[in-house]
Amino acid sequence: MNEVRISMTTVRFFKRIMRPVAEEGIISLPEYNEAISQLTSLAEHGIPKPAVIPKLLDQQEVAEMLGISHSNFKKLEAEGAFPFKRKMVGSAVRYRNTDVIDYIISSEI
Repeated sequence: MNEVRISMTTVRFFKRIMRPVAEEGIISLPEYNEAISQLTSLAEHGIPKPAVIPKLLDQQEVAEMLGISHSNFKKLEAEGAFPFKRKMVGSAVRYRNTDVIDYIISSEI
């Protein structure tokens, strides 16, 4: 059986034709964004994005997800090596797990 891959051209086409539908309220904007995100993941990686319950992670948890030491994570984060941003919750530093997962998926070769 031949595998059919979605191309980025197809994703751009769907974005263009579906945006007015979302702006008219026929489908919700979050639903539109999720559909485009899933199509983009299919085009770039051949798999949909995993379903993830959003939550905030501390630095140790993020380091474990990335497979690096906590001290190495802190050094790399201070150097601006990661696209995800820190969120302050009171005086605690937290990161969105969805941002970290997006980074991991986009970094896969």
